[in-house]
Amino acid sequence: MNIAKESRADTLKHLREQHQAGFKATQALLKELSAIRKEIRQAMQEGPKTVPELAKAVHLPASQVLWQMAAMKKYGLVVETGLDGNYYRYALAEEAKK
Repeated sequence: MNIAKESRADTLKHLREQHQAGFKATQALLKELSAIRKEIRQAMQEGPKTVPELAKAVHLPASQVLWQMAAMKKYGLVVETGLDGNYYRYALAEEAKK
């Protein structure tokens, strides 16, 4: 019975170590994405912008900004305010209500 407890304890310790690495990686990714969304929101304080305009303002690829805009739109943080050529213009949801 003592051997089974040691084996179980070792297994649990090993699983915790494995989980910790994944947890830290996920935590770092979420922190990075949060910083990107913060930069985008700051750039949008000046008024509605298109994805290419935001990409230029925050120095990121347009594809990454588009991904963030889709997430922000899904959660009601930004709204589409119209078209500017071929691109949607986005505004912060609280700014659009004013």
